[in-house]
Amino acid sequence: MIIAFDGASTDLSIAIAEPTGARIAEDAWSSAHRQSAELLPRLLSLLDGAARSLHDTTAIGVGLGPGSFTGLRVAVALAKGLASGLAVPIYGVPSLAAWLLADPAASAAIARAGARDAYVLARGEAAPVITDAAELGTWRGVIAPADVAAAFGLVDARSPRAAGAIAELVAARMQADPAGEDVGALEPLYLRAPRGVAAESPERVRWL
Repeated sequence: MIIAFDGASTDLSIAIAEPTGARIAEDAWSSAHRQSAELLPRLLSLLDGAARSLHDTTAIGVGLGPGSFTGLRVAVALAKGLASGLAVPIYGVPSLAAWLLADPAASAAIARAGARDAYVLARGEAAPVITDAAELGTWRGVIAPADVAAAFGLVDARSPRAAGAIAELVAARMQADPAGEDVGALEPLYLRAPRGVAAESPERVRWL
C-alpha cells in the first residue's frame, strides 16, 4: 500500500493506494494553521475506514512543493518519519506537477510565493516560474488553493487535490527504482528562501 501526502498549500490532501497506484481512499481539506495537528490523525482515520494498517505500507510519497513553507515542512517531516519508522522507500514528487496530473483540464497550477507573487507551472512547461500577482488575472481554468485564488482574484480556480496523483506517480517510479530516495537528503522544493530569511544557509537543512 502506498501512502501519499500533499501539504504544499492550505488545501491539503492524503491518499492510500494499491502498489499499482489504484486508489483505496482519499481525503482533502483546507487548513490555514493546523497542518501539524491534522495530517497524522486524518491519515489514521483514513486507514481505519479502509480497514488498513500502517504496517501494510510499502512506500511513501510526498509533494515537495514549491508552496507553503510550514505546510511543506510538516508534510515532508511526517513522510520521512513514517518511511524511516516503517522501513519503506520514500519518493518526492513536485507538487504543482501532481496538481496538473490530478486535473487534466487545468491550464496551470498556481501556489503562493509571497504576498504579491506566485509560483506558476503552466501545462507543458518543465518548471514553475515566479509571477507577479498583477499578471495572474489573465489565467483561466487553473488549479490554486482557495486562499490564493481569493487573494489574487483568480477566476474559476479549482482547489488542488493531488495526493491520489502522487500515489500514481510513486507506483510508476517504484517499478524503475524500488529503493526510493535517500530519506536523509530529501528536501522540499522551496525555490526561494522563506520570508524574513535574507539568504540560504550554507549548511544543508537536516530534516531527520
